[in-house]
Amino acid sequence: MSDRPPYRFHALLGKAILLPLARGGRRGLSTLLYHRVLAEPDPLLPGEPDRDGFARQIALIKACCNILPLLDAVRHLRTGTLPPRAACITFDDGYADNAEIALPVLRHYGVPATFFIASGFLDGGCMWNDALIDLVRQARGPVIDGRALALDVYPVATPDERRAAVAALIGRLKYLPMDERKAQVAGLAAIAGAAPAPRLMMTSDQVRQLQAAGMQVGAHTVNHPILARLPAAQARTEIAESKRALEDITGAAVPLFAYPNGKPGEDYLAEHALMVRALGFEGAVSTAWGASEGVPDLFQLPRFTPWDRAPSRFLMRLARNLSVPAARAR
Repeated sequence: MSDRPPYRFHALLGKAILLPLARGGRRGLSTLLYHRVLAEPDPLLPGEPDRDGFARQIALIKACCNILPLLDAVRHLRTGTLPPRAACITFDDGYADNAEIALPVLRHYGVPATFFIASGFLDGGCMWNDALIDLVRQARGPVIDGRALALDVYPVATPDERRAAVAALIGRLKYLPMDERKAQVAGLAAIAGAAPAPRLMMTSDQVRQLQAAGMQVGAHTVNHPILARLPAAQARTEIAESKRALEDITGAAVPLFAYPNGKPGEDYLAEHALMVRALGFEGAVSTAWGASEGVPDLFQLPRFTPWDRAPSRFLMRLARNLSVPAARAR
């Protein structure tokens, strides 16, 4: 990573584009969402940046935005004192590469971030989607025949076919009950002849490492369920127990929450935003694209994922994101 000032032209361009859309006050917060930062590109994870790509994005964002800790941004939104071109960096789920790869980049550029962690996967757990990706990666034959599980036949002979299989299977399994989803993934792994998935999630020590480095830790439930598919009492327990577990690990308050999957009205409902407020959080984030319309709902703050790699296209997407009202659960 270079120490020379990056993106001078794009910094000026970004400031000019963003200022009319992000004047501050209670409007114009850009919150970016990441999941993983890879050591090197992975053909089965085309949307996840590698170390160098992430460093370029962080350098560009820092050059044209005022990057704040998310909790600070929430408090500024509450009082109407958000600075112009405000932006926040967030991560979901709790992958170990957040601490091993992303954290050194963030520290190099002096950029704060918030890490929303599903506490039940710490210290050796594996999320179902990662197990699914890994079994597709390991599949020994040209297809995965899921008909015995009431699924389809998925070609996996090429990288394109494997990516398509992952997308199709995630779409089929995402909204199943957690136990049924886990059983389907285990059945597919047996069909594919796959070994157990690698450990990808953080340890408790890595959570403490993030906090010691000045990063924020947020709650993301225990088991990463679709809250809208759970009974109300179980949803509340998932939210509350994640907060408690992370506070026990860090010895500090956990004031922020991220809804798993995060689509308003589909993955979480307005009742879940009320639960989050009642449990003592100060704010919560969704995965709805766009900008807060009117006075922001601090318990349904939108986020977007920075897919574009080219600086100019990245800035245009950032600007477009601020010009479209974000959905909320109502």
